[in-house]
Formats: sequence, C-alpha cells, structure tokens
Amino acid sequence: MRSSTGQASLDPSALEALRVPLTGYCYRLLGSAADTDDAVQETLIRAYTRFDAYDPGRGRLSTWVHAIATNVCLDMLRAARRRTLMWEGPAPGGFDPDAVLPADRWLDPMPDARLIDAADPAELVVQRESVRLAFVAALQHLPPRQRAVLVLREVLAFTAAETADMLGVSTAAVNSALQRARATLTTARKTDLDPLDPDSCVDRDLVQRYATAFEAHDVDGLASLLCEDAESGMPPFAWRMTGRETIVSVFAAADGCVGDRLVPTQINGSTGFGQYRPDADGVLRPFALLAVEARSGRIARLVTFLGAGDRFAQFGLPETIGPRINR
Repeated sequence: MRSSTGQASLDPSALEALRVPLTGYCYRLLGSAADTDDAVQETLIRAYTRFDAYDPGRGRLSTWVHAIATNVCLDMLRAARRRTLMWEGPAPGGFDPDAVLPADRWLDPMPDARLIDAADPAELVVQRESVRLAFVAALQHLPPRQRAVLVLREVLAFTAAETADMLGVSTAAVNSALQRARATLTTARKTDLDPLDPDSCVDRDLVQRYATAFEAHDVDGLASLLCEDAESGMPPFAWRMTGRETIVSVFAAADGCVGDRLVPTQINGSTGFGQYRPDADGVLRPFALLAVEARSGRIARLVTFLGAGDRFAQFGLPETIGPRINR
C-alpha cells in the first residue's frame, strides 16, 4: 500500500501478522524464549518506526522485516555462548545438586502455538520438523551468520538473492555459507529421533502408556517403553543419564516423583508433558516441562526442563490441578 506521496503506508495488521513467523525465525537462531521475545519486539518496533524506508518495489514486506530480525538476532549473538539441550560433558557418577549451569547455556522449550501457523498439512509437517529441539540444538553448532543463511534458505524458503540482500553479502557468499552449514548440520544433528505426532494413533498411545506408567510409578512398565540406549537430561543441572537401566534405576529410587501428574501438551513440534507435583494440600502445581522424542515406537530421549513452571500458561496448561479424590 502506498500513500499519496508515493511512500509505503503502514498497515499495522500486516506487521502483526508476521509475529508468529518472526518468533519461529528468531527462536531457531537464538534458542532462548526470553531472547526471542526481545528480538521479535525489537524487530516490530524498528519496522514500525522505519516503515518509510520500506519500498514495495524492491521486495516483499516479509523479506524486509526478516532482514531487520536478522540484524537484531546477529547483534544478540555476537557474545552469546552455544546453547545445549542437555549436559554434553562426561556422564557424572551421580546427581550433584550444586552442579547448576547458568540459563544462557541451555536451550528453552517453546509451545507450538507460538512457532507454527501452517494450515496446509504438508507445511505443518515441515514447520514442526524445523522447530524440533534436536534441530534447534544442531543449529547451535553453526556460526550465527551460517545459522541465519540455513534457516532463511532451507526453512523459510527465501531465495539466495533475498538472503544475500538481508545479510548485505553476495549471492555467492550465501551459497558458500549454506554449503558449509549443511555439512556441519549433517554431523551435529541426531537424525534417528522422531517427534511424537499428536495426529498419530500410535504416538498418542505411546504418550498415554508413558504417562500411565510414570504416574503409577510402574518401574517395569516404564522400562518397557524406553529404548535400550535412551538418554535423559535435566536442565539446568550438569547431569545426564544414558541407558534404559540407568534411567529406570533412578526413577525407581525417585520417591519425589510419587504423586506427580503428566498432562500432554505440544512442545517444539512434538507431544510432551507438563509435569505437576502435589503441594502439602494435595494441589498439583507446575513442576517442569518434559520434552519427549522417540525411535521405533519407544521413548529415546527425555529432557526435563526444571524451573519452567511460570511458562505453563504459554503451553495451554492449567495453573493448578485439584487433588484427586479416591472413591
């Protein structure tokens, strides 16, 4: 839309319609929920205040706004450390409650509703795949500019020319960065893990059986649902469990989990859980978000995000659940 002076006129709804795509883009680059919120807000503010610089004749509004977001994210990443999904150091001999790493070392989970806006089933599959925790964790191995190039080109389907214009480089430089990014991503990414599809009867059954075994503290039932080489982490602790036997033995001894409840929700393109823990009155209160990925019909990876109770509403989870009444 252009004004009588020939300049582009501002349509606030057109910018607001880009909030979900921008959130998905910034999150893939940053891996942090709070940083993503800051980046999106800063991008929209800059777009509003600089809208007279937008020329529809040079490209789409989406391209122009994503260029702003790219600059915002790259600035934020200049001094950032690589975020990880779970502890990658040597597996500790036991749980150390003092081995806590700062928040900027970890990836944050995100609700699908904030990242995905696809109506077409095929596009929905693509968007879910590109926000999976395994994929976002692999992106963290790329230098920031390569990360931006790969997401812009291979996830958001911007052309090489559009991407080059956003980054202020040549098309050849974009193609070269994309090639290097692909090679690194192939090495860093775990491709044998599958998301739990909420539209799959098989996956819904697996989710239900896992919740049932967990809530009943059924050790044998839980063991039957885990891959032999399953792994589990618990950010922000520098702690990782590897192998079904290890995970099951810890679960068997974890009296603190007795009475907990798991409520399914969508986390990063896969079905996960909000984990609730009863207080002294038996009221179940938010305890952690639990991300789950599978392989060949069994649970292959569990990541328990502690300290995420204040984000339950973002995932469509209730603030509390009343105590169970035994009849």
